[in-house]
Amino acid sequence: MTPQTSTSPAPAIDHAAARTIREFLAFKLGAEEYGIDILRVQEIRSFEPPTRMANAVSHILGVINLRGVIVPIVDMRIKFNLAKVDYDAFTVVIVLNIGKQVVGMVVDGVSDVITLAPEQLRPAPDFSGEVGSNHVMAIGSLENRMLILLDIENLMSDADMGLMAAATH
Repeated sequence: MTPQTSTSPAPAIDHAAARTIREFLAFKLGAEEYGIDILRVQEIRSFEPPTRMANAVSHILGVINLRGVIVPIVDMRIKFNLAKVDYDAFTVVIVLNIGKQVVGMVVDGVSDVITLAPEQLRPAPDFSGEVGSNHVMAIGSLENRMLILLDIENLMSDADMGLMAAATH
């Protein structure tokens, strides 16, 4: 095994994570399929309109009371600037445990749980935008499917999310 160097401008796969994190929850946002570490998922719920919060950014829809825990609800379709945001029977909220925070993430639908071997993970290309390369852990390649594997903790801790300030170490 060769040591990893940081001279390459392209983002590298976190090889330690690639060996230990193999199961991902696959979900749809628009035409794309994404994946997140299954260990971050607490539950999947049908979408219910949350209670709006004054002065919240547009992608934070509000909060819900989940068995006594107040959970902020983030619509990832709005966060990722998707053109069409419809709430239908397939719209779900993925409830995540990130650090000490519980967060709900609205997506178009959940596909399945996918197990990926380390050799099925490819480095994400370097790019910027709402889902920049610092938010993408890797690209999962599986027969005729490709999953954009999100670093959900990094994504949810972005300054514009305003969610993780209280949850950081």
